[in-house]
Amino acid sequence: MNMLKKVVFLDRDGVINRDSPEYIKSWSEFEFIPESIAAIHRLTLNGFITIIITNQSVINRHMVSEQELEHIHTMMSAAVRAGGGEIKDIFFCPHAPDDGCDCRKPKPGLIRQAQKRYHIDLSDACMIGDSAKDIECARNAGCGRAVLVRTGNGMTAEKILAEKKMLPDYIAENLYEAVHQLILWTETH
Repeated sequence: MNMLKKVVFLDRDGVINRDSPEYIKSWSEFEFIPESIAAIHRLTLNGFITIIITNQSVINRHMVSEQELEHIHTMMSAAVRAGGGEIKDIFFCPHAPDDGCDCRKPKPGLIRQAQKRYHIDLSDACMIGDSAKDIECARNAGCGRAVLVRTGNGMTAEKILAEKKMLPDYIAENLYEAVHQLILWTETH
């Protein structure tokens, strides 16, 4: 069986769309970060498979139904498709931080679910996120690369990761710059 290569795992809030301390509870609250749709378009053009890996505790906090979350993801995917990009799948953890699940980042459960479903070569995969949890998740899962973006919680994450001595492979201003760097890496290797 062939292993799927050129896979990029993206966090959602703070990477693709603006994050909110009140959480994203509806499509009307969802706002794309500038150039994030163009970044996913570039990934698609360059043969990358894009999979979203996101903690969504709004479900178990009873702030959003699974149907509403599915609606947000359907609308997001449609907007990305309209911009020429493609999201292969979305994996989310519905649990609150204290639920003790194995899928809430920084645990690698969501990436492992994606790996099992799509036979992904994780040593060739990249995780792009805006939080320390995203980078830790990438390392815990065995992803070949982990990129931190400064949108969302990226500035705070830089300090946390430095204290933990768990540095990302690259720090980008936003998703578009992260994708540009990822394409450069693949062209030189």
